[in-house]
Amino acid sequence: MKIKNICCIGAGYVGGPTMAVIAHKCPDIKVTIVDLNKQRIADWNDENLDNLPVYEPGLADVVASARGRNLFFSTDVEKAIEEAEMIFISVNTPTKTYGLGKGQAADLKYIELCARQIAAVAKNDKIVVEKSTLPVRTAQAIKDILENTGNGVKFEILSNPEFLAEGTAVEDLMHPDRVLIGGDTDEDGQKAIQALVDVYANWIPKEKILTTNVWSSELSKLTANAFLAQRVSSINAMSELCEKTGADVTEVARAIGMDSRIGPKFLKASVGFGGSCFQKDILNLVYIAKSYGLTEVADYWEQVIIMNDHQKRRFASNIVKTLYNTVSGKKIAFLGWAFKKDTNDTRESAAIYVANDLLNEQAEIAVYDPKVEDDTIYADLNYLGSRSAEDNTKGVKTFTDPYEACNDAHAIAVLTEWDEFKDYDWQKIYENMKKPAFVFDGRNLLDGKKMNEIGFIYQEIGK
Repeated sequence: MKIKNICCIGAGYVGGPTMAVIAHKCPDIKVTIVDLNKQRIADWNDENLDNLPVYEPGLADVVASARGRNLFFSTDVEKAIEEAEMIFISVNTPTKTYGLGKGQAADLKYIELCARQIAAVAKNDKIVVEKSTLPVRTAQAIKDILENTGNGVKFEILSNPEFLAEGTAVEDLMHPDRVLIGGDTDEDGQKAIQALVDVYANWIPKEKILTTNVWSSELSKLTANAFLAQRVSSINAMSELCEKTGADVTEVARAIGMDSRIGPKFLKASVGFGGSCFQKDILNLVYIAKSYGLTEVADYWEQVIIMNDHQKRRFASNIVKTLYNTVSGKKIAFLGWAFKKDTNDTRESAAIYVANDLLNEQAEIAVYDPKVEDDTIYADLNYLGSRSAEDNTKGVKTFTDPYEACNDAHAIAVLTEWDEFKDYDWQKIYENMKKPAFVFDGRNLLDGKKMNEIGFIYQEIGK
């Protein structure tokens, strides 16, 4: 089966870039991305490519190459479903905030709504592809919904988890380590797998396209994120020990990273990991393990989250202690709000939780981030519910100029590793700060020797 028409439900951080790259690489396939959020679709269709709702290096050029040719963004969900032979589901699967599994299980209500809409609209056979990160065996739930519509349409369910990293999404999609496709082992399932393999084979070597059963594919995504997050929490745990013993966590990471069995990636000590995937997926893994009675397995993975939360609290606490045990009325400048550089995504960003702790200590927060909008910063804090929206607005001021954000500050906290921070005139920043002037580098980004020579009291993680 040769795919000519693809629909993707969900125009967010996964659906938008993934489908844009497919359209770019497969000019003979029509790709339609649909979403009920009218403003988001309008932003994807904006002539000014700087207004795309997702910021990723290189994404604007990819969108420009295919939009209007074979890449389309629309709010007409039913039409796109009806026309497509292959439908990707790429909607949000947040952690449940209510009921059974609250705080750990994935909330699958949007997945179910998609399945029910596909079932209601489809008039011919479809291949439905899970692109969202889902708990193992979600495909069975989708299949149950689709196959009990009574309209005689045949559906094949595939799992095709994304392994892209925000900030490098386009590069990851163009040159992935692997593409994973899971499906049924019967003849129809294998035909559906091959149809998706043929799409990716337009630009990806076939030896990098892995096929498995659908359950292995679903679980592989959760496992990959759990292992990566575990490495971050592991080096952050060692960073605290380094601070107590006089060891340097950067030197420790370099030493162990040269071991070929370990490798150097994801061993950079920091204020903690964020993003939409790591915490959500590990909590989901914990819930799945508990649901099968695997208490020790659940406890093991839950410790990764506990360590990450501890690192964020520890960072905020260290600021308070270093500033003579009070930050009340003191201006703390935040450089960065996004959870990592080269993205405007702030989900689970360490900056949110550090700011929350410091606001509870009555600090005055000044925020500069080159890509994050003001409304997002306030929405992040309001979502935590620790204070009223009015109190958050009073306690946090946003700036479009980093030098203004740092003026008259008692301390600076580096919360995102934006490259531009390294190129600032730090002498000028120092001259316009309260003395003594502190820098708390939550990303170990800056040159510590240079900062001390300027006059800053400079602190890095794990040193």
